[in-house]
Amino acid sequence: MEAVILFPAIDLKNGQCVRLEQGDMARATVFNLDPADQARSFAAQGFEYLHVVDLDGAFAGKPMNAQAVEGMLKAVTMPVQLGGGIRDLSTVEGWLAKGVARVIIGTAAVRDPELVKGAAKKFPGRVAVGLDARDGKVAVEGWAETSQVTALEIAKRFEDAGVAAIIFTDIARDGLLKGLNLDATIALAGQISIPVIASGGFASIEDVKALLQPRAKKLAGAIAGRALYDGRLDPAAALALIRNARAAA
Repeated sequence: MEAVILFPAIDLKNGQCVRLEQGDMARATVFNLDPADQARSFAAQGFEYLHVVDLDGAFAGKPMNAQAVEGMLKAVTMPVQLGGGIRDLSTVEGWLAKGVARVIIGTAAVRDPELVKGAAKKFPGRVAVGLDARDGKVAVEGWAETSQVTALEIAKRFEDAGVAAIIFTDIARDGLLKGLNLDATIALAGQISIPVIASGGFASIEDVKALLQPRAKKLAGAIAGRALYDGRLDPAAALALIRNARAAA
C-alpha cells in the first residue's frame, strides 16, 4: 500500500487564505491574511504536502494569486500542488518552473483533454486532474457550471496519460464539515489505475480513521481544509494515526 497523505488546503482569494462553502465565493471565510504564514504553520505542524487553490484564478481562467503562491513557495520546503486557472501549457510550464511540485488541471481536463495528455507526457508525475462532482456530474469554471459528463468518464480518458493523481471533490459536502464522501471516491478509485485523492467535507479524526480502513486502500490521500482551520481536526493526532498505519504496513 502506498502511504496515505493528508494534504492541508490553502484556498486563495484576493491574496488571502479563505475557505468557501460549496464553492460559493459569496460564502468565504478569511482565515489568514498571510498565506505564506499559513503555509509555514502547516509545515511546523508536520504536514508533508501542501494543497493550494487559486480561487480567483479558477473563475478568471488564468492565475490571479501568483504573488501569494510565490510567497508560499519561498516560505516552505515541502512540495506544493496547485490548482485554479491552469488552462494552457505555458501556465503549466510557468508554475512548474517556479517550484510548484504538481499542477492540478480541472476545467481544462473537461474542455481540453489533449492539454492534460500533452502536459502529463512532458512532465511525468507532475500533472494531476481535479474532478469536482455535483451529483456525479463534473462541474467546471470554478464550479459555476455543471457539465454532462461523469467523473469516471473523464478519469478514464487519462488512464494511460501519465497523470499523477485524480483529486475528486464532492461539491455538496465541500466546506460543510459533513465528512468525506468515501463511497463515491472509493468507487471511482476502484475503476481506474490512477491514484485518487479524496476532497470535500473532511470533518474530524473519524475521516482519518476511515481513510486508513482496508476498503480505502486504493486512495492516495485526502485534503483537509476548514476542519484544520477551526480546530475540529487536531493535526498532531491525525498525522500520528497516519504514521502508525505506515509503520504497521
